[in-house]
Amino acid sequence: MAGIKSIGILTSGGDAPGMNAAIRAVTRSAIYNGFTVKGIMRGFKGLVFNEIVEFKSQSVSNIIQLGGTILKTARSEEFKTVEGRKAAYDNMVAAGIDALVVIGGDGSLTGAGLFAEEYNVPIVGLPGTIDNDLGGTDSTIGYDTALNTIMESVDKLRDTASSHERLFFVEVMGHTAGYLALNSAIATGSEAAIIPEMETEVDQLAELINHGFRKSKNSAIVIVAENPKTGGATALAERVKKEFPQYDARVTILGHIQRGGSPTAVDRILASRMGEAAIEAILDGQRNVMIGTMNGKIVYVPFAKAIKHDKGIDRGALELVKILSI
Repeated sequence: MAGIKSIGILTSGGDAPGMNAAIRAVTRSAIYNGFTVKGIMRGFKGLVFNEIVEFKSQSVSNIIQLGGTILKTARSEEFKTVEGRKAAYDNMVAAGIDALVVIGGDGSLTGAGLFAEEYNVPIVGLPGTIDNDLGGTDSTIGYDTALNTIMESVDKLRDTASSHERLFFVEVMGHTAGYLALNSAIATGSEAAIIPEMETEVDQLAELINHGFRKSKNSAIVIVAENPKTGGATALAERVKKEFPQYDARVTILGHIQRGGSPTAVDRILASRMGEAAIEAILDGQRNVMIGTMNGKIVYVPFAKAIKHDKGIDRGALELVKILSI
Protein backbone atom coordinates (compact mmCIF):
# COMPACT_ATOMS: atom_id res chain seq x y z
CA MET A 1 0.00 0.00 0.00
CA ALA A 2 1.36 3.41 -0.97
CA GLY A 3 2.78 5.46 1.86
CA ILE A 4 3.41 2.55 4.23
CA LYS A 5 7.06 2.27 5.19
CA SER A 6 7.01 0.97 8.76
CA ILE A 7 4.94 -1.78 10.39
CA GLY A 8 4.32 -2.23 14.11
CA ILE A 9 3.63 -5.67 15.62
CA LEU A 10 1.95 -6.41 18.93
CA THR A 11 0.53 -9.42 20.76
CA SER A 12 -2.49 -8.81 22.94
CA GLY A 13 -4.83 -10.60 25.34
CA GLY A 14 -4.16 -14.20 26.40
CA ASP A 15 -0.93 -15.65 25.03
CA ALA A 16 -1.00 -18.67 22.75
CA PRO A 17 1.73 -21.08 21.58
CA GLY A 18 2.77 -20.07 18.06
CA MET A 19 2.62 -16.30 18.68
CA ASN A 20 6.43 -16.18 18.44
CA ALA A 21 6.34 -18.03 15.12
CA ALA A 22 3.85 -15.40 13.92
CA ILE A 23 6.03 -12.50 15.17
CA ARG A 24 8.99 -14.03 13.33
CA ALA A 25 7.03 -14.47 10.10
CA VAL A 26 5.58 -10.94 10.17
CA THR A 27 8.99 -9.40 10.93
CA ARG A 28 10.93 -11.26 8.25
CA SER A 29 8.21 -10.95 5.58
CA ALA A 30 8.02 -7.21 6.27
CA ILE A 31 11.81 -6.79 6.01
CA TYR A 32 11.86 -8.94 2.84
CA ASN A 33 9.34 -6.53 1.31
CA GLY A 34 11.33 -3.42 2.26
CA PHE A 35 9.43 -2.30 5.38
CA THR A 36 11.02 -1.35 8.68
CA VAL A 37 9.55 -3.12 11.71
CA LYS A 38 8.80 -1.94 15.23
CA GLY A 39 7.97 -4.34 18.04
CA ILE A 40 5.42 -3.02 20.53
CA MET A 41 5.83 -4.52 24.01
CA ARG A 42 2.88 -5.61 26.20
CA GLY A 43 0.15 -5.22 23.57
CA PHE A 44 -1.97 -2.08 23.38
CA LYS A 45 -0.64 -1.10 26.82
CA GLY A 46 2.82 -0.73 25.28
CA LEU A 47 1.36 1.49 22.59
CA VAL A 48 -0.26 3.72 25.22
CA PHE A 49 2.97 3.90 27.30
CA ASN A 50 5.35 4.08 24.33
CA GLU A 51 7.18 0.76 24.78
CA ILE A 52 8.29 0.50 21.16
CA VAL A 53 11.53 -1.12 19.98
CA GLU A 54 13.22 -1.44 16.59
CA PHE A 55 13.03 -4.99 15.19
CA LYS A 56 15.66 -6.44 12.85
CA SER A 57 15.77 -9.90 11.32
CA GLN A 58 17.98 -11.15 14.17
CA SER A 59 15.45 -9.86 16.75
CA VAL A 60 13.35 -12.92 15.89
CA SER A 61 16.13 -15.50 15.60
CA ASN A 62 15.66 -18.75 17.49
CA ILE A 63 12.11 -18.02 18.70
CA ILE A 64 9.95 -20.23 16.44
CA GLN A 65 10.11 -23.06 19.00
CA LEU A 66 9.26 -20.95 22.05
CA GLY A 67 5.84 -20.81 23.70
CA GLY A 68 4.43 -17.51 24.96
CA THR A 69 5.37 -14.24 23.22
CA ILE A 70 8.70 -12.36 23.24
CA LEU A 71 6.71 -9.12 22.85
CA LYS A 72 4.86 -9.91 26.11
CA THR A 73 1.15 -9.29 26.44
CA ALA A 74 -1.16 -7.46 28.81
CA ARG A 75 -4.77 -6.43 29.17
CA SER A 76 -5.03 -2.68 28.78
CA GLU A 77 -7.72 -0.75 30.62
CA GLU A 78 -6.07 2.47 29.40
CA PHE A 79 -6.62 1.56 25.74
CA LYS A 80 -10.35 1.25 26.42
CA THR A 81 -10.48 5.00 27.08
CA VAL A 82 -10.56 7.76 24.46
CA GLU A 83 -7.49 9.38 26.08
CA GLY A 84 -5.60 6.09 26.05
CA ARG A 85 -6.22 5.50 22.35
CA LYS A 86 -5.18 9.11 21.60
CA ALA A 87 -1.87 8.52 23.47
CA ALA A 88 -1.43 5.23 21.57
CA TYR A 89 -1.96 6.97 18.23
CA ASP A 90 0.43 9.83 19.10
CA ASN A 91 3.14 7.34 20.11
CA MET A 92 2.59 5.36 16.93
CA VAL A 93 2.98 8.47 14.76
CA ALA A 94 6.05 9.59 16.71
CA ALA A 95 7.63 6.15 16.16
CA GLY A 96 6.91 6.44 12.43
CA ILE A 97 4.60 3.39 12.39
CA ASP A 98 2.19 3.47 9.40
CA ALA A 99 0.33 0.15 9.85
CA LEU A 100 -0.20 -2.41 12.61
CA VAL A 101 -0.29 -6.20 12.77
CA VAL A 102 -2.23 -7.27 15.88
CA ILE A 103 -1.93 -10.88 17.06
CA GLY A 104 -4.62 -11.93 19.55
CA GLY A 105 -8.17 -13.07 20.19
CA ASP A 106 -11.58 -11.41 20.01
CA GLY A 107 -10.87 -8.69 22.60
CA SER A 108 -7.69 -7.71 20.77
CA LEU A 109 -9.40 -7.58 17.39
CA THR A 110 -12.33 -5.61 18.85
CA GLY A 111 -9.85 -3.03 20.17
CA ALA A 112 -8.01 -3.01 16.84
CA GLY A 113 -11.25 -2.39 14.94
CA LEU A 114 -12.16 0.56 17.14
CA PHE A 115 -8.67 2.06 16.86
CA ALA A 116 -8.68 1.65 13.06
CA GLU A 117 -12.06 3.37 12.84
CA GLU A 118 -11.11 6.31 15.06
CA TYR A 119 -7.71 7.04 13.55
CA ASN A 120 -7.90 5.53 10.06
CA VAL A 121 -4.94 3.24 10.82
CA PRO A 122 -4.44 0.24 8.49
CA ILE A 123 -4.55 -2.83 10.75
CA VAL A 124 -4.31 -6.53 9.91
CA GLY A 125 -5.15 -9.08 12.61
CA LEU A 126 -3.84 -12.60 13.20
CA PRO A 127 -6.00 -15.04 15.18
CA GLY A 128 -3.84 -15.89 18.20
CA THR A 129 -5.97 -17.76 20.74
CA ILE A 130 -6.11 -21.34 22.00
CA ASP A 131 -9.93 -21.17 22.07
CA ASN A 132 -10.46 -21.37 18.28
CA ASP A 133 -13.51 -19.13 18.73
CA LEU A 134 -12.93 -16.58 15.97
CA GLY A 135 -15.23 -16.59 12.94
CA GLY A 136 -14.07 -17.01 9.35
CA THR A 137 -11.12 -19.30 10.09
CA ASP A 138 -10.93 -23.07 10.51
CA SER A 139 -8.24 -22.75 13.14
CA THR A 140 -6.47 -20.20 15.32
CA ILE A 141 -2.80 -20.01 16.28
CA GLY A 142 -2.27 -22.02 19.49
CA TYR A 143 -5.36 -24.21 19.23
CA ASP A 144 -3.54 -27.34 18.02
CA THR A 145 -0.85 -27.08 20.71
CA ALA A 146 -3.45 -26.60 23.45
CA LEU A 147 -5.37 -29.65 22.19
CA ASN A 148 -2.19 -31.72 22.38
CA THR A 149 -1.44 -30.45 25.90
CA ILE A 150 -4.94 -31.44 27.04
CA MET A 151 -4.59 -34.83 25.36
CA GLU A 152 -1.29 -35.60 27.12
CA SER A 153 -2.70 -34.53 30.49
CA VAL A 154 -5.89 -36.59 30.13
CA ASP A 155 -3.91 -39.65 28.99
CA LYS A 156 -1.99 -39.47 32.29
CA LEU A 157 -5.17 -38.94 34.23
CA ARG A 158 -6.78 -42.00 32.67
CA ASP A 159 -4.03 -44.20 34.12
CA THR A 160 -5.04 -43.20 37.64
CA ALA A 161 -8.79 -43.02 36.91
CA SER A 162 -8.87 -46.62 35.79
CA SER A 163 -7.16 -47.68 39.03
CA HIS A 164 -10.11 -46.32 41.04
CA GLU A 165 -13.85 -46.25 40.41
CA ARG A 166 -14.12 -42.58 39.74
CA LEU A 167 -15.82 -40.02 37.60
CA PHE A 168 -13.25 -37.40 36.59
CA PHE A 169 -14.32 -33.94 35.43
CA VAL A 170 -11.50 -32.27 33.55
CA GLU A 171 -11.98 -28.54 33.03
CA VAL A 172 -10.43 -27.00 29.92
CA MET A 173 -10.34 -23.44 28.62
CA GLY A 174 -12.54 -22.18 25.82
CA HIS A 175 -14.09 -18.89 26.93
CA THR A 176 -17.50 -19.02 25.20
CA ALA A 177 -16.69 -21.93 22.89
CA GLY A 178 -16.58 -25.71 23.27
CA TYR A 179 -14.05 -26.54 20.53
CA LEU A 180 -11.21 -27.47 22.88
CA ALA A 181 -13.52 -29.56 25.07
CA LEU A 182 -15.23 -31.33 22.19
CA ASN A 183 -12.14 -32.17 20.16
CA SER A 184 -10.03 -33.14 23.17
CA ALA A 185 -12.88 -35.47 24.23
CA ILE A 186 -12.61 -37.22 20.84
CA ALA A 187 -8.79 -37.32 21.01
CA THR A 188 -8.72 -38.81 24.53
CA GLY A 189 -11.63 -41.22 24.18
CA SER A 190 -13.48 -39.39 26.95
CA GLU A 191 -17.03 -40.37 27.85
CA ALA A 192 -18.49 -36.92 27.19
CA ALA A 193 -17.81 -33.27 26.53
CA ILE A 194 -19.92 -30.72 28.40
CA ILE A 195 -19.94 -27.54 26.34
CA PRO A 196 -21.71 -24.15 26.54
CA GLU A 197 -23.24 -24.51 23.06
CA MET A 198 -25.43 -27.41 24.30
CA GLU A 199 -26.32 -26.15 27.76
CA THR A 200 -29.52 -24.38 26.66
CA GLU A 201 -30.78 -27.51 24.88
CA VAL A 202 -30.24 -30.34 27.31
CA ASP A 203 -29.15 -31.16 30.87
CA GLN A 204 -25.81 -32.59 29.79
CA LEU A 205 -24.87 -34.00 33.19
CA ALA A 206 -28.15 -35.85 33.74
CA GLU A 207 -27.98 -37.23 30.21
CA LEU A 208 -24.44 -38.47 30.83
CA ILE A 209 -25.25 -40.15 34.15
CA ASN A 210 -28.54 -41.66 33.03
CA HIS A 211 -27.58 -42.80 29.54
CA GLY A 212 -23.88 -42.45 28.95
CA PHE A 213 -22.18 -43.83 32.05
CA ARG A 214 -22.54 -47.56 31.61
CA LYS A 215 -22.51 -49.86 34.60
CA SER A 216 -19.71 -51.91 33.05
CA LYS A 217 -17.36 -48.93 33.20
CA ASN A 218 -15.52 -48.49 36.47
CA SER A 219 -14.27 -45.01 35.61
CA ALA A 220 -15.16 -42.17 33.30
CA ILE A 221 -13.54 -38.99 32.13
CA VAL A 222 -15.70 -36.03 31.16
CA ILE A 223 -14.19 -32.91 29.56
CA VAL A 224 -15.89 -29.68 30.66
CA ALA A 225 -15.52 -26.26 29.04
CA GLU A 226 -14.96 -23.52 31.65
CA ASN A 227 -17.96 -21.29 31.24
CA PRO A 228 -20.69 -19.77 33.42
CA LYS A 229 -23.26 -21.71 31.37
CA THR A 230 -21.76 -25.12 32.22
CA GLY A 231 -20.78 -24.01 35.72
CA GLY A 232 -17.36 -25.54 35.16
CA ALA A 233 -16.04 -28.82 36.55
CA THR A 234 -16.37 -27.88 40.23
CA ALA A 235 -20.10 -27.08 39.99
CA LEU A 236 -20.74 -30.32 38.09
CA ALA A 237 -18.87 -32.39 40.70
CA GLU A 238 -20.95 -30.75 43.45
CA ARG A 239 -24.11 -31.71 41.59
CA VAL A 240 -22.94 -35.32 41.28
CA LYS A 241 -22.30 -35.50 45.03
CA LYS A 242 -25.86 -34.30 45.69
CA GLU A 243 -27.82 -36.07 42.97
CA PHE A 244 -25.75 -39.19 42.27
CA PRO A 245 -23.91 -39.92 45.54
CA GLN A 246 -22.98 -43.44 44.38
CA TYR A 247 -20.25 -41.92 42.17
CA ASP A 248 -16.94 -40.61 43.46
CA ALA A 249 -16.51 -37.41 41.44
CA ARG A 250 -13.11 -35.76 41.15
CA VAL A 251 -12.09 -32.48 39.52
CA THR A 252 -8.96 -31.59 37.57
CA ILE A 253 -8.64 -28.02 36.30
CA LEU A 254 -5.89 -27.80 33.69
CA GLY A 255 -5.83 -23.98 33.75
CA HIS A 256 -2.96 -22.00 32.26
CA ILE A 257 -0.90 -25.10 31.50
CA GLN A 258 -2.96 -25.21 28.28
CA ARG A 259 -1.44 -21.93 27.10
CA GLY A 260 2.16 -22.99 27.55
CA GLY A 261 4.63 -25.22 25.83
CA SER A 262 6.49 -25.38 22.57
CA PRO A 263 4.09 -25.01 19.61
CA THR A 264 3.32 -28.07 17.49
CA ALA A 265 4.41 -28.26 13.84
CA VAL A 266 0.80 -27.49 12.87
CA ASP A 267 0.81 -24.22 14.86
CA ARG A 268 4.28 -23.21 13.67
CA ILE A 269 3.28 -23.68 10.03
CA LEU A 270 -0.09 -21.95 10.50
CA ALA A 271 1.54 -18.97 12.26
CA SER A 272 4.25 -18.72 9.59
CA ARG A 273 1.74 -18.78 6.74
CA MET A 274 -0.55 -16.27 8.44
CA GLY A 275 2.34 -13.94 9.36
CA GLU A 276 3.51 -13.78 5.75
CA ALA A 277 -0.10 -13.35 4.58
CA ALA A 278 -0.50 -10.34 6.90
CA ILE A 279 2.27 -8.52 5.02
CA GLU A 280 0.78 -9.56 1.67
CA ALA A 281 -2.55 -8.13 2.84
CA ILE A 282 -0.91 -4.78 3.67
CA LEU A 283 0.81 -4.76 0.26
CA ASP A 284 -2.61 -5.45 -1.32
CA GLY A 285 -4.12 -2.42 0.43
CA GLN A 286 -6.26 -4.53 2.76
CA ARG A 287 -7.18 -3.05 6.14
CA ASN A 288 -9.29 -4.03 9.14
CA VAL A 289 -9.18 -7.70 8.21
CA MET A 290 -8.05 -10.78 10.08
CA ILE A 291 -6.05 -13.44 8.27
CA GLY A 292 -7.85 -16.78 8.41
CA THR A 293 -7.62 -20.16 6.71
CA MET A 294 -10.57 -22.00 5.20
CA ASN A 295 -10.01 -25.46 3.73
CA GLY A 296 -6.26 -24.83 3.73
CA LYS A 297 -6.46 -21.53 1.82
CA ILE A 298 -5.65 -18.08 3.23
CA VAL A 299 -8.71 -15.81 3.50
CA TYR A 300 -9.29 -12.21 4.62
CA VAL A 301 -11.99 -11.88 7.29
CA PRO A 302 -13.46 -8.49 8.25
CA PHE A 303 -12.97 -7.81 11.98
CA ALA A 304 -16.74 -7.59 12.54
CA LYS A 305 -17.18 -11.15 11.23
CA ALA A 306 -14.15 -12.52 13.09
CA ILE A 307 -15.41 -11.44 16.52
CA LYS A 308 -19.04 -12.47 16.06
CA HIS A 309 -18.95 -15.82 17.94
CA ASP A 310 -21.32 -17.48 15.50
CA LYS A 311 -18.99 -20.22 14.34
CA GLY A 312 -21.32 -22.96 15.53
CA ILE A 313 -20.40 -26.37 16.88
CA ASP A 314 -19.98 -29.48 14.73
CA ARG A 315 -22.96 -31.69 15.58
CA GLY A 316 -21.22 -34.63 13.92
CA ALA A 317 -18.35 -34.35 16.42
CA LEU A 318 -20.83 -34.36 19.33
CA GLU A 319 -22.45 -37.48 17.95
CA LEU A 320 -19.02 -39.07 17.50
CA VAL A 321 -18.17 -38.66 21.21
CA LYS A 322 -21.46 -40.39 22.07
CA ILE A 323 -21.02 -43.27 19.60
CA LEU A 324 -17.42 -43.97 20.58
CA SER A 325 -18.03 -43.92 24.33
CA ILE A 326 -20.66 -46.70 24.50
